Amino acid sequence: MGLLAGWLGHLSGVRRSSPHTIDAYARDLRQFLSFLKDRLTHLPDVQDVLAVDAADMRAFMASRRLDGLGSRSLVRGVAGVRSFGRYLERQDQGEFPALFGTRTPKIARSLPKPLAVSDARRVVSADSFDGGTDPWILARDAAVLGLLYGAGLRISEALGIVRRDAPVGTQDNLLVTGKGQKTRHVPIIESVRQGVQRYLDLCPYKLDLTGPLFVGVRGGPLSPRLIQLRVERLRGALGLSPDATPHALRHSFATHLLARGGDLRSIQELLGHASLSTTQLYTAVDRGRLLDAYKSAHPRAQ
Repeated sequence: MGLLAGWLGHLSGVRRSSPHTIDAYARDLRQFLSFLKDRLTHLPDVQDVLAVDAADMRAFMASRRLDGLGSRSLVRGVAGVRSFGRYLERQDQGEFPALFGTRTPKIARSLPKPLAVSDARRVVSADSFDGGTDPWILARDAAVLGLLYGAGLRISEALGIVRRDAPVGTQDNLLVTGKGQKTRHVPIIESVRQGVQRYLDLCPYKLDLTGPLFVGVRGGPLSPRLIQLRVERLRGALGLSPDATPHALRHSFATHLLARGGDLRSIQELLGHASLSTTQLYTAVDRGRLLDAYKSAHPRAQ
């Protein structure tokens, strides 16, 4: 289908979708086209796709269920098909009535799983790391984890920082590029800046100003998997639960800010959430603080 390449280019260039999302959508569309092929007994063309109705979409979802697909993956699969359908409509190929005529399963939003304050501090402390690793690597990993907990960055955002933007010295603000290529300014506290500076002081490589701030043992870009492995080792050494992951540090950043009186709008901006409803999940995590505030402030609670 010649329009397929145009759609993928649209996702990348206009929508600025992540490579992961593009790959997932492309895979989901291929599965949908394969389903149509079996249903029609011939290779589907554009008109076959546009002729799909709600009953066809329900049959597609049922077939995917039989393949063992969960609700979250199923919803994403339908979203990929709808995205392609919208693209066809914008290209004046015709209308796709099944775009909004099919109900997808509801997904229960899982609550973030933050660490306790003491555990989060231990995870980001270089003193907690094993002593059998080169000091510069220990400092590097501690600096990355410090950015996740101390600034609420995603691991991809931390590893996406270039050398010239390193938050060190008096540079207490970082321009972060997040999901959808959206940018936001994040303040960087002194302890995090010191951690990054320690890594730079010990790093054996001369870092290119336009290259990555965090590098691997051979001087190339640092893989997120190495940071995940570091946290896995820390989890075992410190006796932490399986919920202790690099992303849990970002959850901890938000939850601990909320517990100290941070307002949701500010936390939303710091995390780079497009919707406040996403940030509001942290209020459910912090019910204890809200209950304490009620008991101490409401006249009827005295």
